[in-house]
Amino acid sequence: MTSFLETAIEIAHDAGSLLRHYFERRVRFEMKGEFDLVTEADRASEKLVVERLKKSFPAHGIVAEEGGGHESPSEYRWFVDPLDGTTNFAHGFPIWNVTLGLEKNGEMIAGVVFDPTRDELFAAERGSGAFLNGRRIHVSGAATVADSLVSTGFPNHNRSTNPNIHFFHELAMTAHGVRRGGSAAIDLAYVASGRLDAFWEIGLSPWDMAAGILLVQEAGGRCTDMTNGRHFLNSPHLLTDNGHIHDELVEMFGALFRGEVLHAMPAVTPVAV
Repeated sequence: MTSFLETAIEIAHDAGSLLRHYFERRVRFEMKGEFDLVTEADRASEKLVVERLKKSFPAHGIVAEEGGGHESPSEYRWFVDPLDGTTNFAHGFPIWNVTLGLEKNGEMIAGVVFDPTRDELFAAERGSGAFLNGRRIHVSGAATVADSLVSTGFPNHNRSTNPNIHFFHELAMTAHGVRRGGSAAIDLAYVASGRLDAFWEIGLSPWDMAAGILLVQEAGGRCTDMTNGRHFLNSPHLLTDNGHIHDELVEMFGALFRGEVLHAMPAVTPVAV
């Protein structure tokens, strides 16, 4: 394990411990957009993570969700979400995490997702595999979408222009089930560990997915955009899965992007009581 990953793991554990204290006392939140929340816990965690990264790797660049990053000409750049799942956190819903991903010359080389509520640390290093609390993990063996449990997410902003409800409906009609946990990093970690068979989302930010994408790849899964194109951290959408169901999902998504209706939504009718 390189010093990069070792340091990221230590920082994630410390930030997670800090966040757990805030979570237990239910901190207040404020709005940074019409639906976007931020809490003092986000800012405190980001301060801890960024200061520790600067101390350990002063030349590295840092991109952080709450704006406390550090510009640098270095070939190394960290992507930090100090509290992924803020809306969950603010409402006392226990699905949230700290995530750090390290990029070198445009390629992700190390990533960590730490879930303090379950004490689960997912970590990956390019070429060395993916791990949960030190145990190697792999994607699932589900062979068809019909055999799969999948997950997605919806944005807090631009809700009226995001088309993901159509994709959600189609997968709800086709897969074993669709989950919406509210934390992209945890969803990606769950694909890597075989708890989910696929995850897709439209409009993610780089810090939401940087570490999770590496986890999936190192666990044997696939990562593209939703049209099967090469995925970049600034791509408009993401599809990750176990590899076995990838082509089927891409075909389904392609039909939806073309405006085809695969399963019509049912009409809303009064329910007798």
